[in-house]
Amino acid sequence: MAALLAALMAMPATAAPSPLAMSETEAAAPALPPVLPARDRAAIENRILAARLDTLIPAIMREQGIDLWLLVAREYFEEPVVASMLNAENFHARRRTILIFHDPGEGKPVERLTVSRYGLGGLFEPAWDPAKQPDQWQAVAEIIATRNPARIAINTSDLYQFADGMTVSQYDKFTAALPPELRARLVSGEGLAIRWLETRTAAEMELYPTVVRTAHAIIAEAFSRRVITPGVTTAEQVQWWYRDLLLQLGLDPWFHPSVAIQRQGAKGMLDGAEVIRPGDLLWTDFGITYLRLSTDTQHLAYVLKPGETDAPAGLRQGLANSNRVQDILTRHFAVGRSGNAVLALARAEAIAAGLDPSIYSHPIGLHGHGAGPAIGFWDNQNADPRGAGAINANTAWSIELTTYAAVPEWGGQRVDFRTEENAFFDGARVRYIDGRQTKLTLIPSAP
Repeated sequence: MAALLAALMAMPATAAPSPLAMSETEAAAPALPPVLPARDRAAIENRILAARLDTLIPAIMREQGIDLWLLVAREYFEEPVVASMLNAENFHARRRTILIFHDPGEGKPVERLTVSRYGLGGLFEPAWDPAKQPDQWQAVAEIIATRNPARIAINTSDLYQFADGMTVSQYDKFTAALPPELRARLVSGEGLAIRWLETRTAAEMELYPTVVRTAHAIIAEAFSRRVITPGVTTAEQVQWWYRDLLLQLGLDPWFHPSVAIQRQGAKGMLDGAEVIRPGDLLWTDFGITYLRLSTDTQHLAYVLKPGETDAPAGLRQGLANSNRVQDILTRHFAVGRSGNAVLALARAEAIAAGLDPSIYSHPIGLHGHGAGPAIGFWDNQNADPRGAGAINANTAWSIELTTYAAVPEWGGQRVDFRTEENAFFDGARVRYIDGRQTKLTLIPSAP
């Protein structure tokens, strides 16, 4: 940790993210990119948010056939969509924050209104004067009635948590204020919410390789002798090393990091206070959110025994098997194809090739487990309602899966080769954002 922090402190305070390109090859032990100070992060986040509002909102409203989209949040109780639309200086909604998007049609710009007591960084036009209309809900009803939209979307969804932000109390107050003829025009905003959250813009994809590289660099440090002393360090000590380093860097994990051990002769995954030993196969699951973009990565490492220069061939083959399933899976991505269909096609091909896969890939972006169709679940390798949605272009993915294989050097023991890498689907092909692991990380047993 000290070496990483020393390098970071030597960087200029206004250093910009490195303009990394997407790569199919993952760098070995990559250097940590500059981590931006808060003001520079805010400037980037606000610029990207403004462009998303300008370009994505009109496109998805017209795609979904929605004339008006109403979003409601309360302080410390922001729904996922509203939270993603707050500028960098507004961490939370204030009191009750209501956002309205209205498409007047005829090629006119989409209106962006806020019916609340506080502005939102100039991204939404204030549309409520409490001195003239003290009732906030009545003000909303009047705005809608004046515009007379044919379809009014609100975020309600039984299937997707990202599109279910309208609470019962807010719905009751809102509909009570609406005239009956407008109430009849309410529809679910599920499609809008998913499309807003899942779509990655060109500006975001310029940043994403640096965000993923940051995560890769931290994992590389965790899986090294600078952090792990075989025979001394425990799995949970590495987990908390991650957390401490992120505190020092000013980065946020979106889940508590995982570190576990597979060992010859031991059943399943060993974790917690278990000491890491030579001959162990290590696994980690680690994710950060930086510049509003999330990562989710699983890597494997082998702790060399004295005299070894590489991992046993059976372990190396196990990772190669998982890489092969990655290739099969990503080849079946197609615009309009459902997550369930991709799962079925990939599993059938992998099993026919003699592999033993479990596939549970998911969208990623503004959230770690992002909006959009799932491609399998670790506990369900069959079709699932959450995988029924169509895959769209310009979406980011965690290619998450495992294969199981008997390792000859471990007496035929069945070993779990988990892998997870972040990728981008442009509508034609899937490309890894910062490469993928194709070789086990090697940790020497001695300094």
